[in-house]
Amino acid sequence: MNSTGRSILPVVGNGGAREPTAASVARRDTWLRRLPLLPAFVYVIALTQIPFVLTIYYSLFSWNLLKPGSFQFAGADNYARLLTDEPIRTAVLNTVVLTISVIAISVVLGLAIASLLNSEVFGKGLMRTLMIAPFLIMPTAGALIWKDTLLNPLFGLLPNLLTPFGLGRVDWVNRFPMAAVVAVEVWRWTPFMMLIILAGLQSQNPEILEAAKVDGASALQAFRRITLPLVRPFIELGALLGSLFVVQTFDSIYMLTYGGPGEDTTNIPFLLYIVAFQGFNIGQASAIGVVAVIMTTVVATFALRTLFSIFHVEARR
Repeated sequence: MNSTGRSILPVVGNGGAREPTAASVARRDTWLRRLPLLPAFVYVIALTQIPFVLTIYYSLFSWNLLKPGSFQFAGADNYARLLTDEPIRTAVLNTVVLTISVIAISVVLGLAIASLLNSEVFGKGLMRTLMIAPFLIMPTAGALIWKDTLLNPLFGLLPNLLTPFGLGRVDWVNRFPMAAVVAVEVWRWTPFMMLIILAGLQSQNPEILEAAKVDGASALQAFRRITLPLVRPFIELGALLGSLFVVQTFDSIYMLTYGGPGEDTTNIPFLLYIVAFQGFNIGQASAIGVVAVIMTTVVATFALRTLFSIFHVEARR
């Protein structure tokens, strides 16, 4: 008994069993709601995390399938080669150049097209549909279209258009391999950037722009002072999400240049393919894969933080 005369003993039901508290009931309900997600969780673990753990394990061994008995513990030697091997450094540099070039050009073009589609222009719905089309085409098919239909020096559309300027027989893919890959990827990812930035532009309050116009602000000043700060989080989100996929570019390089000429367009995913499925060096390929996953995870973390910040801003409106 306490000072008020009430019992401080736990409440018991029939048979002396303790009745569940509100906290335990809430906890049980939470787990019951999560229970339907358990099969999906197990599926994701089985298909992603277990193979990744095995990849880390193999990366600690020197193992070449073409050399029987080569499975030996190597420690961090495979990772040390990532810093000293010239082809690997070249692949990292090509990956950085390709990613930065594609994302920068795609963001600029996506911002320009989104600004156009956000205004009152004739045929806006049709233009939006046509702009999305490249993003819906399979990467392999898109690369083949560019290689055989647009850039082929014999019967390609671009050489025929440039014939009056003396550039009709230029082999763009072999002479400018990185520029060709960048062009294909920009064509593919500009619609993605356009959609994300357009969503930010359409969330803008038009009354603010009207007030700026009444105050004497020019269209350029309103865009730089009002519109651009508003869509900046959307630009950052598009750039980060696009980087996650551009870093993994494989289809375009495989179909256009096969990593060449030399190693001019060999990036990390294509190098991983060469080491694993051409050289059968499982240990070295596993180390490259682990580093690639870590780099992608870092970019994904920034992308998620940007996405959550956009959600918080929208929730406060």
